[in-house]
Amino acid sequence: MTPGQHLPPEYEKGDETTVGGYAAVHSRPAALEGRDGMSYSLDVLSDSTGESARPFGAYLIFVQWSRVGAQKAEGHLETDFLAWGSSTDEAARALGVMPLAAAQRALDTLISMRDGGSTRRWWDAMREDEGAE
Repeated sequence: MTPGQHLPPEYEKGDETTVGGYAAVHSRPAALEGRDGMSYSLDVLSDSTGESARPFGAYLIFVQWSRVGAQKAEGHLETDFLAWGSSTDEAARALGVMPLAAAQRALDTLISMRDGGSTRRWWDAMREDEGAE
């Protein structure tokens, strides 16, 4: 796929209301707005857990995008393991069925934990940054 190229959704590939289904239908990760007003891309990653009973786990990673200027990643948030399997693929597939609404709640919880429970919208952050110069 060429950057900026729009591909029509392929609904037969999955349920677009789930994390993995959205990525399959739209050929790209889902984008969410966090409680902080910033844009985040969502993806599923998997890794070894070090546990023999649950050898592989999958977790969500949320890449935060800049609001102003060139579109670039400014940071990320990630959950603990949320699904497990006997392989990285199995764990990722297990997490892929998570509803996007649940992923949104996970993102908002991570933002709240990061920000100490406060809600700071992007325009407030910009105003504060302008006053610091």
